[in-house]
Amino acid sequence: MVRRSPRFARRALTLALAACVASMHVNAASPADAEDAYDPFAAFDPPPPTSGAEVYRDRIIAPESLEPLPDDKDDDSADGPRRALHVEAIAHRSRFGGEDTLEFGAAFGGYWDTADLGTLSLDALAFRVDRDRATYGRDDGARWRGTATLWQRGLDLPGGWRVDNGLGVLNTPMPALLRDQYRFLLPSVPMLGVSSEWRQRARGLSLRGAVGRGGVYSGARLSGFESGDGAVGTVGAEWRWNPQWTGAATLLATDGRIVPDSQGLPAFQNAATRALLIGQRWQGARDQITLNLQASDGDGDIDGATGAWLDGRSARGAYVHRYGLFNLQPDLAWGAWPIANDARGGYYRVDYQRARWTWNAGVDRIGSITGDGFDGWYGSAHARYQSSPRLSYGGNLSARRGRGDADAEALQAFVDLRTHAGDTRLQFDTAQDAAGGDSWQVLADHALRLREGWRLSLSAGVGELANGGFRPARTTTLAAYGGFDIGTDLTIDGTARWTRSDGDAGAHGLDLSLGWRWRIAPRWSLLGNLTENRGSRRSPFALDPLTNQPVFETLPHDRSLQLSLRYDHAAGRAAQVLGGAPDAATGRVAGSVFLDDNDDGVRNAAERPVAGITLVLDGRYTLRTDDQGRFAFDRVAVGTHTLEVLADNLPLPWSLDPAQARRSVRVEVRDRAEIDIPAQRPR
Repeated sequence: MVRRSPRFARRALTLALAACVASMHVNAASPADAEDAYDPFAAFDPPPPTSGAEVYRDRIIAPESLEPLPDDKDDDSADGPRRALHVEAIAHRSRFGGEDTLEFGAAFGGYWDTADLGTLSLDALAFRVDRDRATYGRDDGARWRGTATLWQRGLDLPGGWRVDNGLGVLNTPMPALLRDQYRFLLPSVPMLGVSSEWRQRARGLSLRGAVGRGGVYSGARLSGFESGDGAVGTVGAEWRWNPQWTGAATLLATDGRIVPDSQGLPAFQNAATRALLIGQRWQGARDQITLNLQASDGDGDIDGATGAWLDGRSARGAYVHRYGLFNLQPDLAWGAWPIANDARGGYYRVDYQRARWTWNAGVDRIGSITGDGFDGWYGSAHARYQSSPRLSYGGNLSARRGRGDADAEALQAFVDLRTHAGDTRLQFDTAQDAAGGDSWQVLADHALRLREGWRLSLSAGVGELANGGFRPARTTTLAAYGGFDIGTDLTIDGTARWTRSDGDAGAHGLDLSLGWRWRIAPRWSLLGNLTENRGSRRSPFALDPLTNQPVFETLPHDRSLQLSLRYDHAAGRAAQVLGGAPDAATGRVAGSVFLDDNDDGVRNAAERPVAGITLVLDGRYTLRTDDQGRFAFDRVAVGTHTLEVLADNLPLPWSLDPAQARRSVRVEVRDRAEIDIPAQRPR
């Protein structure tokens, strides 16, 4: 073995490195060979400095020295406050209840952020109606109708006050404490007038007032406003006495009341009414008690009445207990709207929620003051068990026992399954009443899991639905709800519900609704909506005696086609960025409002959308749901935002849970926060 010295090794390594350097020098000096040479680190090496050039050094550029970003090609003005404007030309033709209607008009609106006045927003519609017969049987030919609402939101004043003002077609406001009702529903009154709300969060004080002319919403499909001959006025306040006590009071006076017309639709009838509601709440760490006192009276055949109800809430670990007492005299009303009355008694509810188990149960004792209303017991229970991340099952049970033919029971059982194909619900409902009306149905709902921008939910059901002493009618129902986005320029959404029944007492008909939005140019969109509704709907499974729900909801034959051309313009340094700093990263908030018939929180194909509901983002930016119940806030700044739903236009007895009416929404970069907002009803 020949031993090599360390000195020899060092010399050999030096010679090898020198040979490599010489080889690279030769290759670099030979252009023909350089094209074939491959250097795996060449992409990471900085380019050599040119002759006489200064060697590159890292530098930090101050923000104020940066060149401004180029203007958005769709934005004529990138200066000034955020602002947006839309104008829409609309044509609509419909046939409703045997009446042909043509409507032509224009919608316009937008918002403007100001430095001193908060955010100004406008939502207006004007259209000409030409139909064979007017709504109330008069032959009045063509006439103009419409709505217009101007809002100023977020006006900051000295002393910590923040003010919201409204002008135009509004709904009467109410203090938050009085609107937060657990067992009883208090509707608002539509009016044409002015409204103002003053809030001071530091003291827990808010003042509200509104005055105008009462009326009802009108129009075949376009939502106009038909004012009555009388005025509507309301004032209210909410105050926090100390950290535990909060009080509120509101007074509502109207020169009219709401009564059904010949088709069962709401109509405004001139008759003076007055209503006063006072509430006091004690709030502890785990307990809450609210006392409500109400009085109402009116002129003519409207009798005076009073009412009182006490609502309590206690949280104990996984249990939440709710309890209350009530005494509601006959003819008790809230302004122009009748509410639950001729009832006294009490109720108790208990809710339990853990990681897997969710259940609640309750019982009501209701007595009729006059002896003409419901007198007996009402109980309900709900249970749901999450067996695994993919499987859950449960059911609902409700029953009432009273005098005469008041006895009835309803049972619902369901299984929810989540797979790679989507979410599936299998549901069985049955109801019986003392009048011989036995109903049952089996439903299958499936929401497919599709790629981004596609949505589809399918529903099928079969059953026998009864109405009192009529023979049960075998009924089959098929429904679909969905839509898709083709790029960023075309969006299509629609619902279809087909019902076939073998008897006059059952539901039968066809409901179709198809809406689309096609962006034909950077600022121009073509919108349309096609509907075909005929028949009637059935709802025999809701038994709550305090809601006075009709067994049938009649829907006259309705066929319509609506087309519109819309122009949108946005400007400002932060144009089209809502709730964030200029040039902030953005996402989208979109979703729908619907009537959650099976109370599962998911919009199924057979459940109806709610149009015309107002949503407010961050207390400043407003819009209304379309005919599909959908809404979308585009280019919302990344972060957490507050989304508030104003449920004034929800049909009774539907309402929104407080957690759904006001919620936080998290927006991510270039992401779409999809939110379905379910309306619920007592069962």
